[in-house]
Amino acid sequence: MSEQKVTHLTPHDNRQPYGVGHNLIVRNEGIPFDAGLVEDIRINLSAVERRVASLKGRRTVKKDWQAAWLLKAISCIDLTTLSGDDTPGRVRRLCAKAKAPIRADLVEALGVADKNITVGAVCVYHEMVATAVEALTGTNIPVAAVSTGFPAGLSPFHLRLAEIQESVAAGAKEIDIVITRRHVLTSNWQALYEEVKAFRDACGDAHIKAILATGELGSASKVAKASMVAMMAGADFIKTSTGMEKVNATQPVSLIMMRAIRDYYERTGFKIGYKPAGGISTAKDAVQYLIMVKEELGTDWLDPDLFRFGASRLLTDIERQLEHFVTGRYSAAHRHPMG
Repeated sequence: MSEQKVTHLTPHDNRQPYGVGHNLIVRNEGIPFDAGLVEDIRINLSAVERRVASLKGRRTVKKDWQAAWLLKAISCIDLTTLSGDDTPGRVRRLCAKAKAPIRADLVEALGVADKNITVGAVCVYHEMVATAVEALTGTNIPVAAVSTGFPAGLSPFHLRLAEIQESVAAGAKEIDIVITRRHVLTSNWQALYEEVKAFRDACGDAHIKAILATGELGSASKVAKASMVAMMAGADFIKTSTGMEKVNATQPVSLIMMRAIRDYYERTGFKIGYKPAGGISTAKDAVQYLIMVKEELGTDWLDPDLFRFGASRLLTDIERQLEHFVTGRYSAAHRHPMG
């Protein structure tokens, strides 16, 4: 371990570090619910919008730098299929793509064969967890399962807990839970805290990503408060969306959530991951998000242990951009199938 990674461990501390990327992260244990801290949160939306506008006004990175950023983006993708017509065959093909996300000729031309680049995880419904786990045997790619009545999160509470436990038993290493939005809309922060804490306990050693469904929360301040409460309750990641809301990941919301992560880290020493999901489908979008992460949270967060894209189409465009970098030509999307 590097010295930086163990800053918040003491000789008598029994907290265990984890890491599937390059970081070794001390897992978030949560903190007691603090209503005052939550209620004191304020968001200057005009300032947020100005900050985001400054990012969009910059020149994009080009050539070697762009290729490097795009390879980093690939390593942070949760390659996802969440369709009612998913089959074991489709999931196996997706897992094959997860293990080799870039065509072999491009890997060779880019000179990265020794990097063993894979995606960050494969994300599926519970029914397909066992299939994905089997297909990824022998790799370090974790299987993430959406859970707790995804996407609405309104099934009976005991069934939501049972669903988590079933997915963990099937081999899922990450659980993407959905919160009860009414707790946020009615500012019942204690109820939200208790819910996420119960989900965290049900996950055991599996990491919990708390989906806030930010497009349904009503205001920027509620997004910030929900982010803080989820982290207080022990979330390892906070995630924007299910990808099925009318409004999914946006850069203003991402900035608000990243700054909540930074605030929580400064208060507690725990590094929380961030996952924007839904609507991120171009290489240009991916690079903008990575730059925001670097500037707002630092280089430690440029790692699949602390940053993920929830995406099903993003990899196709990234691979097309990498082919253009290598050959000077854009290929058709069908040359880069997902599964």
